[in-house]
Amino acid sequence: MTFRLSNNLVGILNLITFLLSIPILGAGIWLSREGVTECERFLDKPVIVIGVFLMLVSLAGLIGACCRVTWLLWLYLVVMFLLIVLGIVFTIFAFVVTNKGAGQVVSGKGYKEYRLGDYSNWLQKRVTDQKNWNKIKGCLADSKVCTNFRDKYLNASVAEFYEAHLSAVQSGCCKPSNDCQFTYVGPTSWTKGSNVSTNPDCNLWDNNLDTLCFNCQACKAGFIDNLKSSWKKVAVVNIVFLIFLIVVYSVGCCAFRNNRRDNTNHQGWKP
Repeated sequence: MTFRLSNNLVGILNLITFLLSIPILGAGIWLSREGVTECERFLDKPVIVIGVFLMLVSLAGLIGACCRVTWLLWLYLVVMFLLIVLGIVFTIFAFVVTNKGAGQVVSGKGYKEYRLGDYSNWLQKRVTDQKNWNKIKGCLADSKVCTNFRDKYLNASVAEFYEAHLSAVQSGCCKPSNDCQFTYVGPTSWTKGSNVSTNPDCNLWDNNLDTLCFNCQACKAGFIDNLKSSWKKVAVVNIVFLIFLIVVYSVGCCAFRNNRRDNTNHQGWKP
């Protein structure tokens, strides 16, 4: 019997996936050996798991479709179905938890300021957990986000600084809140005045480049806002990926049906 088109398509798609899994796995192994910072080492295990998972699933689909191994193709389809369900759940969850919260416009300023209470409770709990926040602070320090911020605006006048369009993390972590009414000396250097503010972040600010406002609620809010934007982008990409998975799953179902039909015909045929 001629080889079905659906089997060919499943075989080709899974061969491509298998080839893609090799550099992903290699990147994970490289990170585990060469990663210097905690953030880099944090990524190695998930990347390795993804690489191995893609490799095994693609092999199951490739062998199942091309060699007509029905049980292997069935296992492949079960995994694909679970991936589709998980993808749908994650996409809905990502849009729900990122639907709440946004930066607040400050009069006369080019940047926005961020309040922790404006964001979803789920994100707040994960970020404000001290163990998690210590790791996040380490990653922010490793990325030199405030060092680069200081270097960029080092020679800026106070008027130029107030007109700057800062990222959420820069606004929340690298400068004091506008509520504090501190006097501008430099992008990461401010003089405390006699004004008393009810914002607790004002007492946490320190001109030390290693401290700044990394312990402030505004820094956590800025990080959540940045995380929120990233999650929304991932959710959109995930929708495209889900469409691809559904197409592959549909073609795989046709290949599985072909395998069963061929097996039935072979069992029914006697020389």
